[in-house]
Amino acid sequence: MQIGFLTAALRDLSLPEIVRWAGETGFPAIEVAAWPIDDPRRLNPAHLDVRHLDAPRLTEQLGEAGVTISSIAYYENHLHPDPRERAARHDHLRACIDAAAALGVPSVGTFIGRDTTATVAAGLRQAEEIFPAFVETARSAGVEIVIENCLMSGWHPDGYPANLAYSPELWDWMFELGVWLNYDPSHLVGIGIDPVAALRPYVGRTRHAQAKDVEILPGRIERTGFGGNAVDRSDQWDHAWWRYRLPGLGVVDWAGVVRTLVDEGFSGVLSIEHEDPVHGGSVDAVQKGILLARETLRTALTSAKSSPA
Repeated sequence: MQIGFLTAALRDLSLPEIVRWAGETGFPAIEVAAWPIDDPRRLNPAHLDVRHLDAPRLTEQLGEAGVTISSIAYYENHLHPDPRERAARHDHLRACIDAAAALGVPSVGTFIGRDTTATVAAGLRQAEEIFPAFVETARSAGVEIVIENCLMSGWHPDGYPANLAYSPELWDWMFELGVWLNYDPSHLVGIGIDPVAALRPYVGRTRHAQAKDVEILPGRIERTGFGGNAVDRSDQWDHAWWRYRLPGLGVVDWAGVVRTLVDEGFSGVLSIEHEDPVHGGSVDAVQKGILLARETLRTALTSAKSSPA
């Protein structure tokens, strides 16, 4: 198992700059953000222009730095209720698959998503019509699609989970579509699920993993409950009683997560996803945060490898 990081937190740096920094600091792998370059909203970072890809040059830069790309990251809603928005997302996902094939990257990470005007059951049927074609395109290109179990509650007007991969209840169904799991333990905390217990039966279906933690904010859940704010949703991403932190600064049992991955034979990349508001505000602060997170994960990995299961 290797420790890498998702480039999204370093949105002010170019991909060559990130590759160089990763090599200089000893990261063997990066998960590269690849939202559309021409997205007028500019909400998400676009470090890799998958439609105008210079694969030989990027491959050369990666080789010089001693870094690989663990996955291409395009986490979007593929069940968006607007047909035009949905079609645009599908088109970009296919472009990400093509880019992964050209670069020899093993996977593309994304979401299932959810049509928030429909029930969960209806959403499952929609996904069953859409995803097999993506999976076949990816398989033909030697690429796997990995789905992160993020809640994406900000997509739902009432803050309910809006990515139909958010709990183990949905993972078995998801695997039947031919996709794999990009496991992130942080997203299970907010819905009352033990991340270690949830992971253990599914390590064999996990092709990629992300490392993010959760801090429980004292005195909040007693007022809102697990669902968070029901009335004041001025910030659609405010979960009210918890917030994301770097690994080691929250409640996730990293020793347990890493030991479970190691014991069950996971050999992929554990990618640090920096969304910690305390360790942000500048490139330097984010880089220091990523390095701090790596120390937590290294300690857990060393312990898991040196002691018997």
